Amino acid sequence: MATFRFGMRSASGHGVEPVEGPRVPSSLVARYIARELLGLAVSGVALFWSAGTAAWPMGWAVFGVLAGWVLATGVVLLAVHPELLASRLGPRPGGKRWDVVLLSVLGLANLVRLVVAGLDRRRGWTPDGAFPLGVMVAAAVMAALGYALFVWAMAANAFFSQQVRLQPERGQVVVTGGPYRFLRHPGYAGALVFEAFSPLALGSWWAVVPSAVGLLALVARTALEDRALRAELPGYLGYAARTRWRLLPGLW
Repeated sequence: MATFRFGMRSASGHGVEPVEGPRVPSSLVARYIARELLGLAVSGVALFWSAGTAAWPMGWAVFGVLAGWVLATGVVLLAVHPELLASRLGPRPGGKRWDVVLLSVLGLANLVRLVVAGLDRRRGWTPDGAFPLGVMVAAAVMAALGYALFVWAMAANAFFSQQVRLQPERGQVVVTGGPYRFLRHPGYAGALVFEAFSPLALGSWWAVVPSAVGLLALVARTALEDRALRAELPGYLGYAARTRWRLLPGLW
């Protein structure tokens, strides 16, 4: 079986250090790439098919943010943390049942937001001029910055699993480097920024509704994961005492 060897970094309580990467089966890499491209294609179809047109500059701007996020996430996984590929594609022992529900809600909310925004574009539910171009462009920039924070968190954390679970088989430790110096859950914070600003970038008031559902799911997931880490991950209580904010600096 063909394999790829990638450079990677190992996480520790004080950041990351370069080490020699493992061999990753090419079949695993191919499965990951195919899955992500399919997901991106579904997002594009949901957005532009519902809009009834591809002549939608802000639709392409948001789709570009999604494509950039998929690309950046792939680079981090393949070049920095390839050992996470198996956990994202295969069985995830120790996963929380409530997390399966929240992940499903988040995935559905993301898809519904794109469809609703596209239908809004086609049928004119949101009045023309409700969102000036400058506001939509600024919102697209904020959405991109949100996903940039998400990718930064993934790059800093070798235990950035797609599903909430402890990873004792990999010697999981508390990570305090990168954005984890400022927030306990920076990945969720970045996703929250995208959820909040993407409907504005698409110029749709109605798309705010599924985004609000996604925001609530993200807050619930943050609270539940933080509680699980406090109870199960050695050293997390001390880290939480030093790093006060879970998700929103100055608020929570």
